Amino acid sequence: MPALNKLVKMAASPIPRMITPKAHAMIDYASVGLFLGTTAWFWRRNRRAAMASLICGGAELAIMLLTDYPGGVTKFISFRTHREMDYGLAAIVATMPESLAFEDRNGTKFFRVQGALLTLLGELTESSAASSRPRRVRAA
Repeated sequence: MPALNKLVKMAASPIPRMITPKAHAMIDYASVGLFLGTTAWFWRRNRRAAMASLICGGAELAIMLLTDYPGGVTKFISFRTHREMDYGLAAIVATMPESLAFEDRNGTKFFRVQGALLTLLGELTESSAASSRPRRVRAA
């Protein structure tokens, strides 16, 4: 896992999980839109960065459509598995500049930040099982 993603995961771990599965789905759709939008933006500037963005957006869209959560089309992947797959996708997104060998400064920043944001989303999202149960408060 890239260093920035690890740092985000460590920093976010003590924060309570407050993003619902429905909100997670909406953020996923926005992220796919962002990837596809940056594909168009990168196309004339850096074709490798554009292809990286298209690959990442397509991968995220495929995972979303197969997930059992609001906004998903089929129930092939559980939401808990989706969250774990998000961490893998975040690592892939963050390493796209090295994988496709492009040195565009803005492109590299975009993929690093997007990878970190996907990691943060996974850390702050409550699991579907936890969202259906009230949280217990420990007495001191």
